[in-house]
Amino acid sequence: MSKMASDYGAINLSQGFPDFPVPDALVDLVRKHMIEGHNQYAPMPGLIDLREQIAEKVFRLYQRKIDPDTEITITAGATEALHASISAIVHPGDEVIVLEPAYDSYIPSIKLNGGVVIPVALHPGDFSVNWDVVKEKVNNRTRMIMINTPHNPTGSIFSAQDLEQLAEITRNTNIVVLSDEVYEHIVFDGERHQSVLRHEELLQRSVAVFSFGKTFHATGWKVGYCIAPEILSTEIRKVHQYLQFSVHTPTQFALAEYMNGLKSYQYLTDFYQQKRDLFLKLTENSPFKALPAKGTYFQLFSYQEFSSMPDRKLAEHLTQKSKLASIPISVFYHDQTDNHYLRFCFAKGDETLVRAAEILCNL
Repeated sequence: MSKMASDYGAINLSQGFPDFPVPDALVDLVRKHMIEGHNQYAPMPGLIDLREQIAEKVFRLYQRKIDPDTEITITAGATEALHASISAIVHPGDEVIVLEPAYDSYIPSIKLNGGVVIPVALHPGDFSVNWDVVKEKVNNRTRMIMINTPHNPTGSIFSAQDLEQLAEITRNTNIVVLSDEVYEHIVFDGERHQSVLRHEELLQRSVAVFSFGKTFHATGWKVGYCIAPEILSTEIRKVHQYLQFSVHTPTQFALAEYMNGLKSYQYLTDFYQQKRDLFLKLTENSPFKALPAKGTYFQLFSYQEFSSMPDRKLAEHLTQKSKLASIPISVFYHDQTDNHYLRFCFAKGDETLVRAAEILCNL
């Protein structure tokens, strides 16, 4: 869709990347550490200064003491963290429960490692989890349950009760929870991000994955990290060592210095909520029906009331004819389930959102 947007000169609200700059101070720090000569391999698990900053952040946010030496691994983006975790834990014939719609790297990584995907559809109205269905799918072959909160592509979030039910389902089993939490700082309307790191029981059986790219508007830098108990981190690092070995060194130094305090990320909730609220207000008079995002920088719109066109065809039509690119939600399902939703990324400048909303309102 990004290529199509480029080909047709469309506003690109499809792929999830901001169109505003990385903070100047962070760019300056990367440059500084390059000039100072921090340009050779970093330690395989990541620069210890950066891992210590992450451990401090986790304690501030979730009141959990994480060992930076044995439980945090710096990765080449969250996607590598997800793939390394799946490769370390899932073996041929193991079953992995995936909640759909799901981010597009999950299922290929499972299949590449010989795992068997067990899809469970989220409720199409509010994209909540039916935990009774999840429980029915669990058996002695279930090795992993993958969760994502705040959720891409729908913008839904987990509640504390969701974590309690997940803990109950996995209790007294060998199931590992792989929790994709890359939008941890983008949660709206006074809600709190429910990380598996908050939950004492889930903490012992979970791998939590995060992204600096999402936090600092630098998706192209591809720097992320995963947090897991030492017994799991040890195995994940065995894969990471031969998959990536280490991550861009001056960026790690820069992030470690930049993260020294709350100011680097605590503004994100208000920053993105302003953009979500603006986009929702601007599109009130469009024929689409919004499902207001509770987190992430993605907004879903339903068009069930005015068209029966397949979502892929509508997304292509809007890009080519109306010059506005989005993502059809059916591509996030293994069987292309089409509930007539399109996803729009609102991590854009206000002027871009105004122009996009005008297109939607004039359809």
